[in-house]
Amino acid sequence: MTTHAFDNTQRSAPGLLSGLDAFAREHQDTLLLIGRILIGLIFLRSGSDKLMNIDGFAAGLARGGVPMPTFFAWLGAPVEFISGAAIVFGFATRYAAILMTAFVIVATLISHRYWEYTDVAMRRANDINFYKNVAIIGGAFYVFVTGSGRYALDTLLRRKG
Repeated sequence: MTTHAFDNTQRSAPGLLSGLDAFAREHQDTLLLIGRILIGLIFLRSGSDKLMNIDGFAAGLARGGVPMPTFFAWLGAPVEFISGAAIVFGFATRYAAILMTAFVIVATLISHRYWEYTDVAMRRANDINFYKNVAIIGGAFYVFVTGSGRYALDTLLRRKG
């Protein structure tokens, strides 16, 4: 059995539902892989889109009041893409999760300041995206705490080292 930095022996539900606890224990590494892939794909796709339209990304940063938007576009897009790939492949997973947490916090405060909108539809859209990003930050915290699991480059590299 793989050991993790978290206690997966706790039962979360009594009786019938406790079968889910056993399922989670038995399949934890597969579930960690699936979770890493799902959260990492968000950053891979978004980072790729930004890299393919760096001028558009820089223009968005300028609209958000970011100084030196071209510099920060060339910094942010590769960070997002590479960190997303690292999370998907389980390479330097905890570092990538922390980096992505910082990235999402900054991006959220630049792009989704819903409280500034008076238009109801724009306020609602940004409200949804703000809290979606808060959920992503929560997911990144889970990746940070749990690490990559067994099916990851981190694990493979530890075995060779």
